[in-house]
Amino acid sequence: AAAQGLLAGINAALAVQEKECWLPKRDKSYIGVMVDDLITKGTNEPYRMFTSRAEYRLLLREDNADQRLTPEARSIGLIDDKFWQSFNQKYESVKKETKRLKSVWIQANDKQASEVLNIKLSHEYSLEELLKRPKVDYKLLSQIDNGKPFLEDSTIISQIENQVKYEGYIKRQLDEIEKYRRNEKTILPNNIDYDSIKALSSEVRQKLKLYMPETIGQASRIQGVTPASISILLVYLKTYKENV
Repeated sequence: AAAQGLLAGINAALAVQEKECWLPKRDKSYIGVMVDDLITKGTNEPYRMFTSRAEYRLLLREDNADQRLTPEARSIGLIDDKFWQSFNQKYESVKKETKRLKSVWIQANDKQASEVLNIKLSHEYSLEELLKRPKVDYKLLSQIDNGKPFLEDSTIISQIENQVKYEGYIKRQLDEIEKYRRNEKTILPNNIDYDSIKALSSEVRQKLKLYMPETIGQASRIQGVTPASISILLVYLKTYKENV
């Protein structure tokens, strides 16, 4: 209720200013997940927000909330210049340190580094590669003499650790989000006669008529609408556009 109230308040203020409404995306925030779920799935009981509802929860972390939402907050007038400057300084530090970790190499014969990490270095490693190891964190890494200087800001360190350690998983989710965004840009005309699309099952046609999704992305998240149904809709849209 509080989240919906916040969203309503923001959009009321934007409406007074005759600006476009703000609708958070499900890959950007849990509020976005909630709004999209209520639109595409509905609910017969009070909605409860679980992390399991978010398919992109690896990106919806507590440590990167400002990274996800501050630029959007700035664009709709919720962030002042002082906060915006502080935000940019923080992420410039994250960017610089991440780049430095990739460029600083520890040699295989570095005995001090081997003792700190309690491992035998078989060849040279970048600091980033060492940080990806399961039992190595930034604090331990900072004890390597040949890797200095290191940062001390815990919020920046947490951000860097998560980005480095989960890089592969994050990249995979970003690829999924790119596909999701393409589907969100594929508009479903509001005058579609779903009953005329006989290739769709009667259940799917009923669901589409009930929720009237605005995009292919929304349609794909309606319970009971299968990937095969989405493929049929895409083929239909291609024919529809050719005939318009």
